[in-house]
Amino acid sequence: MRSYQPDLTPPWKKRNPAPEVEAVADLVVEEPASGFCGAVIRCEKSAEGPVVTLEDRFGKHRVFPMVERGFLLEGRPVTLVRPKAGQAPATPSRTASGSVAVPGARARVARAGRIYVEGRHDAELVERVWGDDLRVEGVVVEYLEGVDDLPALVDAFAPGPDARLGVLVDHLVPGSKESRIAAAVSSPHALVVGHPYIDIWQAVKPASVGIDAWPDVPRGQDWKTGTCRALGWPTDTGAAWHRRILPAVRSYKDLEPALLGRVEELIDFVTAPPEAG
Repeated sequence: MRSYQPDLTPPWKKRNPAPEVEAVADLVVEEPASGFCGAVIRCEKSAEGPVVTLEDRFGKHRVFPMVERGFLLEGRPVTLVRPKAGQAPATPSRTASGSVAVPGARARVARAGRIYVEGRHDAELVERVWGDDLRVEGVVVEYLEGVDDLPALVDAFAPGPDARLGVLVDHLVPGSKESRIAAAVSSPHALVVGHPYIDIWQAVKPASVGIDAWPDVPRGQDWKTGTCRALGWPTDTGAAWHRRILPAVRSYKDLEPALLGRVEELIDFVTAPPEAG
């Protein structure tokens, strides 16, 4: 007589199988145990079984085993499986900033809050990488002529709980003129952050532009003009930006992390709901 152990688990306690999803390039998933969220870069075989490499928006890579219910896709458990040969995503699943794309999303009505950046090139770079995200969130980006105008801007804007102000400043390092001006902004509804670069050009990775490094320009010289001369470019700085540098930026991967984190911080600040109370 054959013996067996019946499954006495009530139906409502049985875990439903997670759907299988092909781990195609650029699919964005989250590994719940670590909280790491990234896009699929590749799938490989290993001694322990298939593994998938994910890349987050800051360019960091992590490798995870492709186990059952091992990932979250749009908040729901899925089992990643190796894609069929030649399989590729039909449409991009990420924006240039690395965020999950929202197909067919319309631009939101502009918020009262704003993000200001120091200079036209800064504004153009933010638009190139974060433009899709900003339109979905309804955030308008404007530019400062110079950091000296910041105190007057904050006074005129009069930031409040429903109209937050975010400002991105160049060369915000301890002891600089920029840091002293930024420190004078005391409104809890305004956030001033900055990157360490003399100019926004330096926030673009040199390799993306096709150079070994951004040159050191002696103090007292216009940095952009000196950079063009050192690199053997014509000294038309506008042409250098629009023909050589900005077109080289295809996504967040072409930018330095010191800029990525600051822009993301400003977007989060401006779009945060007003605090209760």
